[in-house]
Amino acid sequence: MKRSDFERLLDVCCGSLTHEARKSGFKTSLQFENRVREVLDDLLKDEKGMRVDFDSPPQAFPDIALGEYGVEVKFTLADTWKSIANSIQESQRVQSVKYIYIVFGKMGGKPEVRWGDYEKSVIHVRTSHVPRFEVELPPKGATGRKSLFELMGVSYSDFSKMGINDKMKYVRAYARKIHPNERLWWMGDENDEHTLPLNIRLYTNLSDADKIRYRAEALLLCPKILKSGRAKKKYDDAVMFLLSYHGVLCHQARDLFSAGSVANPSNDDNGGLYIMRAVKLLEADMLKAAKSMDDALFVEYWGESVAPKNRIRRWLEKADAIAVGWKPSAVLFRKHK
Repeated sequence: MKRSDFERLLDVCCGSLTHEARKSGFKTSLQFENRVREVLDDLLKDEKGMRVDFDSPPQAFPDIALGEYGVEVKFTLADTWKSIANSIQESQRVQSVKYIYIVFGKMGGKPEVRWGDYEKSVIHVRTSHVPRFEVELPPKGATGRKSLFELMGVSYSDFSKMGINDKMKYVRAYARKIHPNERLWWMGDENDEHTLPLNIRLYTNLSDADKIRYRAEALLLCPKILKSGRAKKKYDDAVMFLLSYHGVLCHQARDLFSAGSVANPSNDDNGGLYIMRAVKLLEADMLKAAKSMDDALFVEYWGESVAPKNRIRRWLEKADAIAVGWKPSAVLFRKHK
């Protein structure tokens, strides 16, 4: 069967299912998928060697394999043509399938069933516990929208044949292009040995020693913590560092660096900037962190490689350019100089 013939068959299938959707509706994705199988099987009854398997493995991709053609079924009760799709790893891919299509049942708004070319319908990749494609059928007659694979500069056919490490190179490049100012901790790097710990811990439950160590590391990597108290997102990098490298979830990042409990533990009422006092109390721990932390972290957070002996001096340069109302190099690390 030629592709044009199979696509005409999908036209008939979706037209029939649209009629059913508007007449009696579909309540669940399983009900809809089973009906797609039944309609396709009936339409292919005179086609030799193309029978629908009603007992295919539940995790198989695509859902329906018909020789070199495959159909991935999507269903929603909402008024949208967008859905999360399969994992980019495609470990359950049916190898005989060469051309994949989507049959999408939309029950929200005016019910309708449409089909689309799978490669052209993949528009994004997102993650939960694994990176997954996101698909969306474009409005009828719409043109000009690029698929994810066009944006990544690789065909779906070539991408599908790659191992997960090679796939992730394309995904990382794509994600960093659309999120240039975010820490994409969930993806890591091909040479990155750190992984997100499974046992996520609350900062408030850490030992005092761990709290001090992690605050010192975060402050060293993220000098923008010293920005004005009104500056937005100044704690974002610190929070993401604690989560991605130490598995520590912090509810109130501000309290780590400028609350009275960390800046003035003796409660001596001597005044001064709390953030300055907090850093001064962490000087020894920051010096220790500067000597021991992996250089890759400084490349990631500072955008440059810095030798351990020069990290405090470079941090002070960055801090001086950021701090408002005081000069960190005039009061901090005086003995170190």
